[in-house]
Amino acid sequence: MSSFIIYPAIDIRGGKCVRLVQGDYNQETVYNDNPLEVAKSWESQGGSFIHLVDLDGAKAGHPVNDEIIGSIASSVNVPVQVGGGLRTLADVERLLGLGVSRVIIGTAAIEDRAFTEEVLGRYGDKVAIGIDARNGYVATRGWLETSEVQAEVLAKELAAKGAETFIFTDISRDGMMQGPNVEAIVALAKASGRSVIASGGVTRLEDLLALSAHREDGVGGAIVGKALYTGHIDLAEAVQRIG
Repeated sequence: MSSFIIYPAIDIRGGKCVRLVQGDYNQETVYNDNPLEVAKSWESQGGSFIHLVDLDGAKAGHPVNDEIIGSIASSVNVPVQVGGGLRTLADVERLLGLGVSRVIIGTAAIEDRAFTEEVLGRYGDKVAIGIDARNGYVATRGWLETSEVQAEVLAKELAAKGAETFIFTDISRDGMMQGPNVEAIVALAKASGRSVIASGGVTRLEDLLALSAHREDGVGGAIVGKALYTGHIDLAEAVQRIG
């Protein structure tokens, strides 16, 4: 049976652990002043892979919170993946050099195809492509803009260039506690023929069970953020149930 990984999320802004609603920087809740403390907590509860987002980096167009990211990568014993503002080879190399296991290319996958293909060619499975969609079309620049590229078309093209992992977010579900768009996630996995990690909208344990039921279709995991911070999902219980 294919594996299904739960990725507890830590969104970093201004050095703190925060959550936004639908990527809106004006709708921010600070959950903890110490992201490293949060990462260690997720690891102790059974988290086997930690998902970090540099929100400042996503907005600035280059990683900003390197120091915090490096301290987390070197302090936990589980792999860490990081997204947010990765637009150059130097950015990617720097983060991988800090001990990050996988980098996430988002906006650049649309805006700089040559860079994306070079990174995929050089680093292969250490790269995930983040596809954030609004009504089926890819959004960029921290969700501030929407492109004319369809999510499934982009996934197929980049799978052909070596992408092994996609992280798919339906923006309309993010931070809304309404459940994930399972249909769209499965469709992307089938279209690309690659592993897709679901992001956005995971609210209850039932959502994780529904997603993990599609692991054979290529749904390889789910990122869980707000629901862990509000207590709607208990990470240890979820890890135990889904295994």
